[in-house]
Amino acid sequence: QVQLVESGGGLVQPGGSLRLSCAASTAIFTIYNMGWYRQAPGKQRELVAGITRGHSTNYADSVKGRFTISRDNAKNTVYLQMNSLKPEDTAVYYCNAATSSFTYWGQGTQVTVSS
Repeated sequence: QVQLVESGGGLVQPGGSLRLSCAASTAIFTIYNMGWYRQAPGKQRELVAGITRGHSTNYADSVKGRFTISRDNAKNTVYLQMNSLKPEDTAVYYCNAATSSFTYWGQGTQVTVSS
C-alpha cells in the first residue's frame, strides 16, 4: 500500500502561480509512473500531467506551456508547478501513482483561481 499526501493548494488570483507537492510513502518510488489529475464540480476527473519512471512527461492541451511536472526520486516527491493560472483551472487536484498492476490516489488538494 502506498500513501500519497498532496500539499500546496489554495486560493490564487488569475495569472498567479502555485506549486503542488505529492509525497509518497514508499521506498520504491522510482518504479511508479506519477500523475496529477483534477476534478472540477460536475465534471469528470481528467489527467493534467504525467511523468514516467524515465522522466518522460505529457500534458493536457489546456495546460501546456503553463504547468510543469517534475519528480525528485531522492525525496519520493512529485511536483506540479502551475503558472498563469486561470479560473478554469479551479478544481481538486489529485496525485496518482501507478504501475501496470497497481494504482494509488491521494486525498486531493483544492486549487481555486479567483479574483
